[in-house]
Amino acid sequence: MKTVSLIVASFFFSLSTHAVQVTIQSTGRTLTLGNVSYFVPSSPVSQLPNAATHLKSTSGDLVPFSVIPTSKSVFDEQALQATINLWAAKDDVWNDAFLTGVYVTFNGTFGTPKTSLGSALNRFGIEHLLRSKRFSAGIDLTTPLPSGPYFVEPATGNIFEAYRLYNDENQSFLYGTISDGHGGFQVLPARISGAATETIGVPSRLYFTPTPEKPLAGFRLAVKDIYDVKGLRTGCGNRAFWQLYPPKERTAPAIQRLLDGGMVLVGKAKTSQFANGETATDDWVDLHAPYNPRGDGYQDGSSSSTGPGTATAAYPWLDFAVGSDTGGSMRGPAGANGLFGNRPSHGAVSLDDVMPLSPELDTAGIFTRDANLWALAGHWWYTNFTSYSRFPKKILFPIDFFGSSFLTNPPAPGTADATFNAFISKLEKFLGTTRTEVDFTNLWNATKPANVSAPSLQTLLSTTYADLISLDQIALVADPFIADYGAENGGRMPFIDPAPLARWNYGHGLPDGRKAEALVNKTIFMDWFASQVIKANSETCADAILLYPQSSGRTNYRNRYISPPSAPLGFSSGRVAVHAETPDMVVPIGEAPFNSTITGKTEYLPVTLSFVSAKGCDLVLFNLFSTLQDVGVLRPVVTGSRMFV
Repeated sequence: MKTVSLIVASFFFSLSTHAVQVTIQSTGRTLTLGNVSYFVPSSPVSQLPNAATHLKSTSGDLVPFSVIPTSKSVFDEQALQATINLWAAKDDVWNDAFLTGVYVTFNGTFGTPKTSLGSALNRFGIEHLLRSKRFSAGIDLTTPLPSGPYFVEPATGNIFEAYRLYNDENQSFLYGTISDGHGGFQVLPARISGAATETIGVPSRLYFTPTPEKPLAGFRLAVKDIYDVKGLRTGCGNRAFWQLYPPKERTAPAIQRLLDGGMVLVGKAKTSQFANGETATDDWVDLHAPYNPRGDGYQDGSSSSTGPGTATAAYPWLDFAVGSDTGGSMRGPAGANGLFGNRPSHGAVSLDDVMPLSPELDTAGIFTRDANLWALAGHWWYTNFTSYSRFPKKILFPIDFFGSSFLTNPPAPGTADATFNAFISKLEKFLGTTRTEVDFTNLWNATKPANVSAPSLQTLLSTTYADLISLDQIALVADPFIADYGAENGGRMPFIDPAPLARWNYGHGLPDGRKAEALVNKTIFMDWFASQVIKANSETCADAILLYPQSSGRTNYRNRYISPPSAPLGFSSGRVAVHAETPDMVVPIGEAPFNSTITGKTEYLPVTLSFVSAKGCDLVLFNLFSTLQDVGVLRPVVTGSRMFV
């Protein structure tokens, strides 16, 4: 028989005073069961009537037990073993310590079921075997419960859900979250030991069953801390901002859509300050930069969706993370951390109740490690687009983005370019086509609108991005925040990290009319791209896909100082989708070795590729990647230092 050790580690209470009245209310408790830490919420989800009678031989405050539904008329040892095998493979919260008590419910249609567990009771250490009322002499819970692990309180019969607690070892999160039971959330009132880490609690996956109405039921979600969530503060990577403004009264519609689909919010993840680009160690001041788990663990995780990206790459208990992309804040972390991550078409989801960088450029994306899950989430989230089952046949290969022609200059074996070339060859075979090599700069020069006087694309768009994000964020975020903070703090200025401060200073120096000029130039490029580069197609949504390297396995150590930040001037491959308002989706395709100066060993960093298509063609790309994974051209990635097992 197994020995179950259940140690209550701590209680959390809230205490309020009014006159001489004192109220103490438990906000939950943490405990250790079988060397695993759990959080038990203060509110029960059901109750076992006459619990003291049914659990009379029990000592202690809580009894771990499992709710097991069955449709079998005889629930025997074989059925129990099959359930245990399934649950052990599916769920990280449940373990065999929860077999101390077993409550069997019958969901069949006919007859009077029975249990026949025999020696299994002793073999699995089952001390309490209870049955629902469909069984002879059974008893029903006050509220039916889904399958999975629970804790029952013998003195009251109250039944509580089990949340497994994890350390945020990569420092990706601001805090863990838990539902407040009223449509909002609260900070998880639990903590386990760690080196300057937050604690994240996750519910059992067994509690959830996906349905057409909730296709994402039970998938765990982290959200970048620029999205408002009811009951929680939005900090935007700035401590003064977090402290100044109260918890939000509603959840951003983009996040609410995912919650309505069944996702479970487990925490708010760090953003670089006000979603501006920051490099680890060099720029992160108010918060400590999250750790990229790939390679030697000391490479920059890119930004600004650093927390969501590093968390998805580090933690197998996390399924999805929402970030944002204005100029590369989804795609950069997807590349650095070796994930599936996207910048969607502009306007894909509402960005109400989301901190803006530039509304003309801001988008909401999602990270995950599996293309099929990515497609599932994308189809649910991006409701304004049409799905296509046929794929574009034209692959655009910009030689200026890749550095050279791979056809006339085949890459050397073992290089990142060789990885790109091998993947593109597989893509060509799958689509039944061959790549079309183009020079993006020369294409612009040959086909640009006649009324454009700028001598080059670089000249036309050199300041467009920097102008828009600086001027927009000054007006929408910086000025109101600084005024509000000053009013509450005797006219004092709040601290601002170097990167956003440099951009705001740049914006303050711009002459009148620069935003209007920037929007004109952006529109010129967007219209040209839609008419000359990738065109709409009635059968495949777009007539082409444009590829470019997102990450090539190059090192960017976080233990080095670089230079002071400046405004993000210039035009590059990563700005194409920004100004064209098109989807740009990153997929992991391989790894590149490097000799780490940290570990002194050969380590590996991600090689990823960006796919760009026409505006509104996001779902055809999701479908393409899901299919490519099904046929083995793409593979899911795993967490940790290596992407592939």
